[in-house]
Amino acid sequence: MSFEWIVKIVSDNWPMFLRGAGMTLLVALLGTIVGAIIGLLVGVIRTIPVPERGPKRAVLKLVNAILSIYIEFFRGTPMIVQAMVIYYGSALAFGFDMDRIFAAIFVVSINTGAYMAEIVRGGIISVDKGQFEAAQAIGMNHVQTMWNVVLPQVIRNILPATGNQFVINIKDTSVLNVISVSELYFTTKSIAGNNFRYFESFFVACVIYFIMTLIVTQILRYIERKLDGPDSYTMVGLETAGKK
Repeated sequence: MSFEWIVKIVSDNWPMFLRGAGMTLLVALLGTIVGAIIGLLVGVIRTIPVPERGPKRAVLKLVNAILSIYIEFFRGTPMIVQAMVIYYGSALAFGFDMDRIFAAIFVVSINTGAYMAEIVRGGIISVDKGQFEAAQAIGMNHVQTMWNVVLPQVIRNILPATGNQFVINIKDTSVLNVISVSELYFTTKSIAGNNFRYFESFFVACVIYFIMTLIVTQILRYIERKLDGPDSYTMVGLETAGKK
């Protein structure tokens, strides 16, 4: 490895690296946000109590079956294959010319949604059943219980997993080069193809990926600490009692 070549590659191509990193962050961020929303909706739907009889039971059974297929399919197939099928397959099968950036965000979103759906479902199940019973006792239906009681707890509990998924998406966007999305990996491959210094070029990309994931991880940890509140505090009542 030549340090001089690394400096030259960075100085000559830093705008391309910057654009590639920006595209990577854009696709990963939007994909994580949309995927988290999808996962939240799917997770809530899959935890709706199924009645013992009636048409509602049949509808929920059908919806749960469809959502289970969606989750298992997108968790059980590589994102690179999903990108090929969705982008090129939609053009061949339906004649639909999908924008590459839209396709990239769409693929990352539905893939993330499949994983987040199980994370959300697990978070809902982990909430104490007594809270569901208490909400029902004061007249709340399932939607009100979820919105006012359960989801605020679930969102806080799944925040680390959501942040971890964001970090994973930053790295996994590299597979989107198969549909010619100009993210960091695709950009680096183009740079390396021009200067034939593959090791040095991808070493620079490796450092950029590390910096991005490190910064995102630190920001998420800061947010988690803020949500947790102070580690130690004195209750007002106890402080007043001590003065007396």
